[in-house]
Amino acid sequence: MTAWTRRRLLTSAAATALPAAATALPAAGLTTAAAPPARAAAATARPAEADVADALRALPGVRLIEERQDAEPGYRHFVLGLRQPVDHTNPAAGTFEQRLTLLHTAADRPTVLFSTGYQAVLTPRRTEAAVLLGANQLQVEHRYFGASRPADPGYAHLTIRQAADDHHRVVRLFRRLYPGAWISTGGSKGGMASVYHRRFHPHDVNGTLVYSAPNNADDRDDSAYLRFLETVGTPAAREALKAAQRAILLRRAGLVARYEAWAAASGDTFRLVGGADRALEIAVLRAPFMFWQRGTPADIAAIPGPGATPDELYTWLDDTAGLALYADTTARNYIPYWYQIGTQLGYGSLPTAHLADLLRHPGAAEPRSFVPRDVPLRFDRAAMPDIDRWVRRRGSRLLFVNGTQDPAVAEHFRPGGPDSRLLWAPGANHGADIADLSPADRASAEDTLVRWAGQEPL
Repeated sequence: MTAWTRRRLLTSAAATALPAAATALPAAGLTTAAAPPARAAAATARPAEADVADALRALPGVRLIEERQDAEPGYRHFVLGLRQPVDHTNPAAGTFEQRLTLLHTAADRPTVLFSTGYQAVLTPRRTEAAVLLGANQLQVEHRYFGASRPADPGYAHLTIRQAADDHHRVVRLFRRLYPGAWISTGGSKGGMASVYHRRFHPHDVNGTLVYSAPNNADDRDDSAYLRFLETVGTPAAREALKAAQRAILLRRAGLVARYEAWAAASGDTFRLVGGADRALEIAVLRAPFMFWQRGTPADIAAIPGPGATPDELYTWLDDTAGLALYADTTARNYIPYWYQIGTQLGYGSLPTAHLADLLRHPGAAEPRSFVPRDVPLRFDRAAMPDIDRWVRRRGSRLLFVNGTQDPAVAEHFRPGGPDSRLLWAPGANHGADIADLSPADRASAEDTLVRWAGQEPL
């Protein structure tokens, strides 16, 4: 199975005109070579662009933190800080600095707004849309993640609307440098953030490409997730997963001791979730979901069988469910994620009937386990239905790409507005992208993006 990444963590689950480009800097000030064709941009090196850094520093509220020397030919890689309001409805609430990264190629190229949903990734990886369009790419770290943390002790201003307003201010500001077409994109929670941005600021960008984004519109009904996990793959594979879960819990004492020894050697603890025993049980419950979310048919053969040793069981669980996720060092980084799950985004149920006689911690896998008890979790039942209705009825220029083997999209967005589509990648998991689509759907998706960006058809 592939190594665990942040994008695979997710298990749950816009009304202003485009700002004028009158303040845009002249393209000649940021470009020293003619724009290459969309697909060839990455391979075409450009001379140094001395004015780009100065132009960034001139943007109000922007701090140029670093120019990294790791960009591919034709690009420059900047790490930026943008001063944002903690509360977009109340200037008196203060500000915080939001982390951005910019892969700049030319002011006259399209710009891709990349939402992670989590902390920013500082490697200069271009998204599919940026590669396809030969575009600039502006990455936005989500508020309360990574370095983008307001000073207030709680998470009262961690809402989908506040994050959407963050993105709106980013687009309005950076259009001064990049007045051309904008495409937003993101995967999993980043894809969700891209949709929420469009819900509240529908005209900020020319189109949105969303990958593997859950849509838990009704948090009271998790039947879609349960049905998916009872039908995905083959009966033999599903039974093998259930048997492996039982085998681990039957050997709980020894495996918990090993888990505690690992934590002690690493200087880690389990204070947030309430102990290693509870953490192990959570990992076991989440294992099938995360297996199908990341796994491939080749991984089925690696599911521990009846004769598996404790070492084999532990190693498989760690590889599948990421045991480090539930220890404090990592778990505390994702408190904002679980807070969002527990207040607006919603969370899917996990099958437990086959483990009922072995479970010790009822409700352990719920968001409350991952958020400090002094932080209130009050769920807003109106937030996701509002997003869902907008996508179904009014959202335009939305392209969703999902994998048929991904349990995260058991409940998925169903676009019904103008120039919007949902495409399925056969056999793909939570890492599905345009390249995984059928040839016809791939060509359609690529042509749609190019059309939205105002370029010539491929």
